[in-house]
Amino acid sequence: MHRCSIITTRWLKPFYDELYQRLREEKVLHADETVLQVLDEPGKKAESKSYMWLYRTGRDSKTPIVLFDYQASRAKENPQKFLNGYQGYLHVDGYAAYESIQNVELAGCWAHARRKFDEALKALKGAPASADRTTVAKKGLNFCNRLFAIERKMKDKTPEERLEIRKNDSQPVLDAFLIWLKEQKEVVAPKTATGTAISYTLKQWPKLRTFMKDSRIEIDNNRAELSIKPFVIGRKAWLFAVSTRGATSSAIA
Repeated sequence: MHRCSIITTRWLKPFYDELYQRLREEKVLHADETVLQVLDEPGKKAESKSYMWLYRTGRDSKTPIVLFDYQASRAKENPQKFLNGYQGYLHVDGYAAYESIQNVELAGCWAHARRKFDEALKALKGAPASADRTTVAKKGLNFCNRLFAIERKMKDKTPEERLEIRKNDSQPVLDAFLIWLKEQKEVVAPKTATGTAISYTLKQWPKLRTFMKDSRIEIDNNRAELSIKPFVIGRKAWLFAVSTRGATSSAIA
């Protein structure tokens, strides 16, 4: 483990640094984070949570880059430091830490909003007294599905064509969805699963609309989630990092 750490740092760190510089030159990025256990971390118990942050380029990048960044916490200072000086769009989920990054415009994840309505609908199915709430959850899910259906039609379109289709097809859906969300917020109990889905979508709305500004922006942050998945699967096998040096080396590797 120690020898591996030294070799990784010595031979791969220059490549990591070069990719880091190239990553920051992109105008569209994705970010995500997942937990990591580090046994020997100063000032923390062995069972405490640490984090592996992920940053990657967008779909239109000529040089796809995926970088991991080990940090001891999930604090907002971590993405602030990693993206210090970066200017552009950043795809994220609903985690508030990303909102503190300067000169970055956040693009929300419609997959997360859709998931809230899907979970609400599944929770309500089979409950005889919840027909009205089931209908509301299903309608919210349908709004999300319509937006994704429009995006699927644009798979082979040019950036200019994507933006035009969004303007003509997606914008009316967004307008109708926002009106509907505000109406439902007044009548649906906020602590129910459906109410939670409505509140979440309204709170995230400014970020959820960002994809309308630039055709390079995607409707969701699935690109980051798919990129971090191999690490999450691998973690089930090796479970933890022994030291902070090992965790850093894992991020570089």
